[in-house]
Amino acid sequence: MTAPDSDGPLAEQLLRLTRRVHRIQKRHLEHRDLGITPAQSRLLRTLGHYGSPPRMADLAERLEVVPRAVTTLVDGLEAAGKVRRVPDPANRRVIRIELTANGRTALGELHGARRSAAEEILAPLTDEQRAVLGGLLDTLIDGPCPGPGRRTQ
Repeated sequence: MTAPDSDGPLAEQLLRLTRRVHRIQKRHLEHRDLGITPAQSRLLRTLGHYGSPPRMADLAERLEVVPRAVTTLVDGLEAAGKVRRVPDPANRRVIRIELTANGRTALGELHGARRSAAEEILAPLTDEQRAVLGGLLDTLIDGPCPGPGRRTQ
């Protein structure tokens, strides 16, 4: 006898929330008219986390995509003036990707859109509910017990 899927409805709620977050964030981005795709915005946010310009291979690894996908994203962002390719000072054969001033401005707009979307989504919650949700999300993100497919701290 198979046990009922007690986590099924919860998993569906999480997926629906994720779709809602993306929809609302997309709407907030469209109002800012940045002219970039969601994948390009993810690459810009990732670039913003590096202290020094990363290699394309570093970006591909961090984004968990094939290097060719990063090349396509960088091509589009470079054409839009948001990133530029720069040679590595230690090895001229290596190309690094850095944000331009226009890219840093776009990154600020992306953060603003994400904050606005989060405020809209969280608006119905009280401060106490937000604290509880934050704790629950931390538990889900950092998970106390690593297992197959789970990352360790």
